[in-house]
Amino acid sequence: NNISVSTAESCNGGLLAYNFVKNTDSSKVFKGGYITYSNEMKIKELKVKKISLKKNGAVSYQVAEEMIEGLYKKNKTKICISTTGIAGPSGSTQNKPVGLIYIGIRINKKNIIIKKNFKGTRIQIQKKCVNFILKYLDKLI
Repeated sequence: NNISVSTAESCNGGLLAYNFVKNTDSSKVFKGGYITYSNEMKIKELKVKKISLKKNGAVSYQVAEEMIEGLYKKNKTKICISTTGIAGPSGSTQNKPVGLIYIGIRINKKNIIIKKNFKGTRIQIQKKCVNFILKYLDKLI
């Protein structure tokens, strides 16, 4: 379908990219990914604004959107996907519980930001996030 995909992952640590590249001929669609786990990497690789991180935190709508925008500027893929969240078991706050993930998807020159709360262990949360994204993409395409 002449589709190209790239990823920028924080809380998933590359699991989303792996789910693309584990398939034969994935190089025809998947162009690459970034694991921008630290704020420094989000700033350096994806041009996420320091002020957005300071004002909203890494786990936020704004940062998920800036991640896909930065990803698009670097790769120009038709579909750009970002994830930023708290997979746990620690790192939560009163306003940002374990399982909170913001997913950014840029498709057809439109940004979609989805806020999800997944339950489970760290790996269960990461897997649920990836499965959600793949199913969501299937509906979009």
